[in-house]
Amino acid sequence: MRDDRLRLLDIIEAIEQIEKYTDRGRTVFDENELIRVWTLHHLEIVGEACRGLSDAFRASHEDEIWSDAVGFRNVLVHQYFGIDLEAVWEVVVRDLPGLKRKALEIMEKQEQGS
Repeated sequence: MRDDRLRLLDIIEAIEQIEKYTDRGRTVFDENELIRVWTLHHLEIVGEACRGLSDAFRASHEDEIWSDAVGFRNVLVHQYFGIDLEAVWEVVVRDLPGLKRKALEIMEKQEQGS
């Protein structure tokens, strides 16, 4: 079973995988199916990792960002024929940087406390 630390690492790694290709910009994202599928896959990983965070973790790190990521993952998985690419891009540019920053901050504090 993966603990919260490993799930935070999963979140950070998946976001970095998304950044690797979406940093090329919206036009490349729109024109390249492989980049879109890559991005969607890693967004699902982010959501799964957030879903797996323990209740204790969520209680000590209250933020809607965890449940937002899970909710978006559910939309991606269950509405795969009707995915709104504009919404996906907005998540990539608006939400992922904050989620990554939050996960890194928590990891850093945990390492300092150890």
